[in-house]
Amino acid sequence: MQTYTQNRRGFSNSSSRPHAFWMKKRSRFNAGARAKKGINNKRFGGIKIDPAKFVNKAVTGAVGETCVIGGKFPDFEINRQLQHRIACRGYATATPIQTKAIPLVLKGRDVVGIADTGTGKTAAFLVPLINKVMADARNKVMIVAPTRELATQIGEELKEFSKGLHVYSACCVGGANISRQIYELRHDNQFIIGTPGRLKDLIERNRINLAKFNTIVLDEADRMLDMGFINDMRFLMAGMPKERQTLFFSATLSPEIERLIDEFLRNPEMILVKTRETSKNVEQDVVRIGNGKSKIETLQDLLRQDEFGKVLIFGRTKYGVQHLSETLSKRGFKAESIHGNKTFSKRQRALEMFKNNCVNILVATDVAARGLDIADITHVINYDLPETYEDYIHRIGRTGRGAKFGKALTFIE
Repeated sequence: MQTYTQNRRGFSNSSSRPHAFWMKKRSRFNAGARAKKGINNKRFGGIKIDPAKFVNKAVTGAVGETCVIGGKFPDFEINRQLQHRIACRGYATATPIQTKAIPLVLKGRDVVGIADTGTGKTAAFLVPLINKVMADARNKVMIVAPTRELATQIGEELKEFSKGLHVYSACCVGGANISRQIYELRHDNQFIIGTPGRLKDLIERNRINLAKFNTIVLDEADRMLDMGFINDMRFLMAGMPKERQTLFFSATLSPEIERLIDEFLRNPEMILVKTRETSKNVEQDVVRIGNGKSKIETLQDLLRQDEFGKVLIFGRTKYGVQHLSETLSKRGFKAESIHGNKTFSKRQRALEMFKNNCVNILVATDVAARGLDIADITHVINYDLPETYEDYIHRIGRTGRGAKFGKALTFIE
């Protein structure tokens, strides 16, 4: 693993390497997305991915890999009560992104964090921002996420870290009851977490006053860009004070993301914590559908194997995902689904059932490909091919999180 810290004028702290080196790294990490490698040329408009990209062994201790030692949470200059809450949650050693980001956020710096999925980005900004609010309750923080599920998950994490600390928050996402959210906004919340569209709606209704917020977090910024939220992001940033702290987290660093960084942040510290394009903890392989055997029969045979404990299956369309979930249920499997045609409450219910092991199979569209942190997923199955290699990276990042290992299988017809 390699870590670099950079401000917009060049490398600082952990590296003094030249700009050309940084550009080479950025190019390598994002080559898949920019070159738009791989998929089915008829189904996805000429885009192709070499099936070899779906085969990769997990790494259990690669020769020559630089080990990055995480810091200890008790060593950070944060409130003792918050330290206690962190310890109660079982956190002791910080991940590399947390080790680099937390001290910078505590100093009030603008930060760009580029890190692999599953590396602890959420705690990297929640911990120092909770500390900031505890130091002065007048501080207000807005956290923006691309999907309802991710925003809700961040809100839940925030409540766990801040339990008993008199830190209050509201979660405002589309698809949920806006009247209830308006009621929650009547209280003095130091944190507001939400999706761009719903936040913009509430601001236009004069339920949120952007001028009162001195900190903003843009999480999974690359996904927000992909989903067409750029104008909403600009709307939020334009309404906030110029003297603010901006934190920007993304899994990739494309030219478009760099332009947003230049537009939104002031001389930020840039932290890069990357290993390779896909997690070293995920063993990847393809499943070729043999002659005379259907995809559903092949999937069924796999799911009946003992090692397939908790499985996330990705499909391409809402209809296909719903149909596959129903088919698996009829064949005796405990399966649920999430996709854009389901209401927010039904999607949350399906996620909770999967998290709590009430069902062990979740069939999903790419709405579940980013940001979601669900413990102990043993396998990710790409039943339908992803549209881009970058989507593939995010899909399989739902397994092999933290120090755990997982497997990713991609069906090839």
